[in-house]
Amino acid sequence: MAYTPSAKKRIRLTAKQTARNRAIRSTYRTAIKRFEKALAENDLEKARELLQVAISRIDWAASKGVIHKNAASRRKSRLTRRLNQAS
Repeated sequence: MAYTPSAKKRIRLTAKQTARNRAIRSTYRTAIKRFEKALAENDLEKARELLQVAISRIDWAASKGVIHKNAASRRKSRLTRRLNQAS
């Protein structure tokens, strides 16, 4: 168990940051799943709209430091490529 005040503060901060990062990660993963579902149903118009939402959420996560900017770029590229192949 933490003893020093600084160690106690680090525990509080880590818990707060973990909750924030988990929420951001959940948001962009949900956006990706919605896009993939629309793509699986061959609803290309809806998939295009949801791709824009997913890209926005991925960029948001990258700007907050939840995922690395290159990882964000890779995810966006893969999602876009999947939409283009389905078209």
